Amino acid sequence: MKKVLFSFVLGLMAVSASAQQVTLEVTNSTPQQRQELVSIDAQTVYKKLGVAAGRNFRVINAVHQEVIYQITYDGKILIDASVRPYGTATFTIVKGQPREAKVFVCGRQYPERVDDIAWENDRGAYRLYGPALQRNKERAFGNDVWVKNTPDLEVEKRYKVELDNHPAIQQLKKEGKNDEALALEEATTYHFDHGYGLDCYKVGPSLGCGAPALMDGATLVFPYCYKDYKILDNGPLRFTVSLTYHPTDYQGQKLTEHRLLSLDKGSNFNRQTVWYEGAKKNISVASGCVIHNEDTQSAVLGKNFVQYADPTDNPNGQNFQIYVGVIFPDGAETRTVENPGHESGIYGHALCVKKNVRPNEKVTYYWGSAWSKYDCRTQDEWQLRINNFIKALQQPLAVTVK
Repeated sequence: MKKVLFSFVLGLMAVSASAQQVTLEVTNSTPQQRQELVSIDAQTVYKKLGVAAGRNFRVINAVHQEVIYQITYDGKILIDASVRPYGTATFTIVKGQPREAKVFVCGRQYPERVDDIAWENDRGAYRLYGPALQRNKERAFGNDVWVKNTPDLEVEKRYKVELDNHPAIQQLKKEGKNDEALALEEATTYHFDHGYGLDCYKVGPSLGCGAPALMDGATLVFPYCYKDYKILDNGPLRFTVSLTYHPTDYQGQKLTEHRLLSLDKGSNFNRQTVWYEGAKKNISVASGCVIHNEDTQSAVLGKNFVQYADPTDNPNGQNFQIYVGVIFPDGAETRTVENPGHESGIYGHALCVKKNVRPNEKVTYYWGSAWSKYDCRTQDEWQLRINNFIKALQQPLAVTVK
């Protein structure tokens, strides 16, 4: 009898252990449909489940489908949550081996292309420039925008197709076969749209879209290319990179710029935190969008954002727009600054300026884009996207662990 009872107790313990789970409730307190990443502390989940750190669990939604997740460098578990207006979405976390995750967000350094760091999600793609470009003395300071109209990852393929064909194009030119060279170039360059988007955004000696700068009166003190970097997260739901820049002369000080940049699945906006090491007094930090000579009228200045309908590097040929914007959720002075001489096709910038930033104070803002041939057909739609994004920042989804 004791043996039977002991076996029964062991069985109950086994059932109890196998039934261990963590329930998450994600609540939307707004009248808008929401879909965005939410996070919970990973250690809390490990402890409640009784599992070792790592991918030793599965996440199940309310209709019993497994959903993908990501464990971040700073100890968070990310889940992509869709929640109806004033609704609650429930997720259950259980022990087990998760399925292989589809990657929606990723990036890397491209030493084969002057040390670009390029990254993308299911909405768009971006790049910033590295030490090799600075050594070449090419004047490109800001962030580049690569438009795409597919949720699939495209950047790796674009680089490979273009760069792999450079030698053949040059060889054809040497042989005097210029027509063949041009045809191959047009078929393989990422500056043409082959059905999935392209690179047609001009950066040059500007902030491009969303790069930070120091503000000295009415003058932008541009960054150049990064010195060091470290990729901290690389999908499937978030990309994060840390960057350090060369010291910059600013009002008699040498300041070292640091950036922490991330992009999430489903978002049109990168999150960026910037701070400056070496400051002895308060400084002014700015970010914004370059205004090109071909369209000087479409910049919009809000109380905590700027946005612009960029005409592309060939307005008559492309006949579409790239919508760009920068958001300072805690407020900033917004203004336009004209570029003397309008050199390199740059009329000026639409800026958010944060004044009286204390030494080593971290400034967090958001910057990003959309394409008129993909997810925002007009600038009015882009403005609506910005408005809803700001509202979402002000009323984040609430996550309850049970």
